[in-house]
Amino acid sequence: MPTPSNPLKAVRGTRDLLPPETALWNRVESIARSVFSRYSFGEVRTPIFEDTQLFARGVGEETDIVSKEMYTWEDRARAQSEKAQSLTLRPENTAGVVRAYIEHNLADSGQLQKLFYIGPQFRRERPQRGRYRQFWQIGAEVLGPVSSGSESPLRDAEVLEMLATLLDELGVKNWQLALNSVGSAEDRKRYAEILRQALAPIKHQLSVDNQRRAETNPLRVLDSKDPADQALIDGLPKIADFLDDSSREHFAQVSAALDACGVTYTINPRLVRGLDYYTRTTFEFTVPDGSGLGTQNALLGGGRYDGLSEMLGGPRAPGIGFAIGEDRLILTLQAQSTEQAHEPRTLNLEPTKLDAYIAPLGPERNAAALALARELRRAGLSVEVGDGTFRLKKSFEAADRVARHIVILGEDELASGILTVKTFATGVQKKIERSALVDELQRAST
Repeated sequence: MPTPSNPLKAVRGTRDLLPPETALWNRVESIARSVFSRYSFGEVRTPIFEDTQLFARGVGEETDIVSKEMYTWEDRARAQSEKAQSLTLRPENTAGVVRAYIEHNLADSGQLQKLFYIGPQFRRERPQRGRYRQFWQIGAEVLGPVSSGSESPLRDAEVLEMLATLLDELGVKNWQLALNSVGSAEDRKRYAEILRQALAPIKHQLSVDNQRRAETNPLRVLDSKDPADQALIDGLPKIADFLDDSSREHFAQVSAALDACGVTYTINPRLVRGLDYYTRTTFEFTVPDGSGLGTQNALLGGGRYDGLSEMLGGPRAPGIGFAIGEDRLILTLQAQSTEQAHEPRTLNLEPTKLDAYIAPLGPERNAAALALARELRRAGLSVEVGDGTFRLKKSFEAADRVARHIVILGEDELASGILTVKTFATGVQKKIERSALVDELQRAST
């Protein structure tokens, strides 16, 4: 068959994840699930597309996400009685989780809801290292009625302590936690107006994007990474000077709880998070330069959103949540593994080898090889089966790449029931009765 002259490729800003890299992704997600379970979180799975109004109302129409980055289309009516609907691939997952909380009446239980998710999100950003148009997030949300304790500073501190534990168990080195408070919705609204006034006389000196933000969403100016704007931004009023007493006390209690747990942090008065639903505590975990993320070293972020449920038409349900950029987390682990190879690591980044590779000698022994593999796999062992057409040297080379042991299955082995097994790490080759093979391989894997 001729080779296509113009083969199709993945769409710009997307990518394929292939073995062995997917094994690393699975291990990261497994550790995340383990940590979430210890903190009493349950998994939630929401649709990857939602009504566009969910994000316009929840995230904010003037945010970059909604105004420039969403994948939105009109879902045409299929019958005259139906109306067309504007749908959007989810650019983030908090709004969808809160929508599910409202739709399924989770408030009726009166209990605190602790929910986590792992899945793809979609934003039409300029593709760059660690940032894709389809990207993966690991996130969690804690919300519920006020009577469940959802408004408590303890919830904020527990989420942050859990994240510190997760990053440590993953083996992320030298992470840093930055904290701030953006106050209540009233504080935030008041500060936004003060910021807009402070930006007015200097707006023309800012980058084009920040000139627009100065009018539409001034808090986003504080998030700017444009080097030319930093000196001007540093001179702007700080939100900490405009918090009410309740917000100050809330932040003080979050800080005290982190101090009690030994979780280190710094306070960053410019950390505001640009999404409209954030209130009070906001946070960001970063890693040092050289950790694989280029100039943008944020690994994850989040904050409190005490009014989001009401914005979406639901009952009052204060909450706090976060999202980890899984693509960026993987890059960090890979980069730090390379740079600090001499240090012990919590997470093994090397592909896990199989317990055994079965090498049939001759095509007529393929069926017997498959039957033996079935026996071993049903005993919980991981097994690959070669092919009887392979020369023995090729079988050994293939087995050494993927497995700890090779089991040779030839005419003599089948007739006698005594198999030849070689362990690659030691070079030892020995004869093992077929009835004892499972026990032998299980002992070797522990």
